[in-house]
Amino acid sequence: MIDKNLVLSLAEERIQELNRGLFIVDLSISTRNVINIELDREEGGVSIEDCISVSRNVEHNLDRESVDFELNVSSAGMDRPLRHEKQFIKNTGRLLTFLKTDGVQVEGVLKSFNSDGFLVTVERKIKNEKNKNVSIQEELSLSKKEIKEIKRVISFK
Repeated sequence: MIDKNLVLSLAEERIQELNRGLFIVDLSISTRNVINIELDREEGGVSIEDCISVSRNVEHNLDRESVDFELNVSSAGMDRPLRHEKQFIKNTGRLLTFLKTDGVQVEGVLKSFNSDGFLVTVERKIKNEKNKNVSIQEELSLSKKEIKEIKRVISFK
């Protein structure tokens, strides 16, 4: 079995050397020694070169003679759920979808977050005094306990 802490330290070592604002979103090792490392970046996207560099540092420092393994290093991806605090920082001010544990979806702009939850600005349609639809914005507080998943809203407008 491959030591997860060793893989983590090898990946972090290269991330520090690159000094491009990269961070690890997820690192998992299966029982069949399949290593998956998901990276994101504080600003901008993760390049193929970033993934290759981290992959090479991990691969060259693990001994295939003692344990065979498969290594996958990838970007967290725009369609993947947000899971890391740095991803919330990066996406503050952006439109996100919050899937609550009760199945209700809330779409809104992330204003702020802390260890307890998220402050989101949502838009609602209401009828005004002339019976016309108008949009209003409300701030909504969502507890981390009630959130199952958070994703970016991808729009091509």
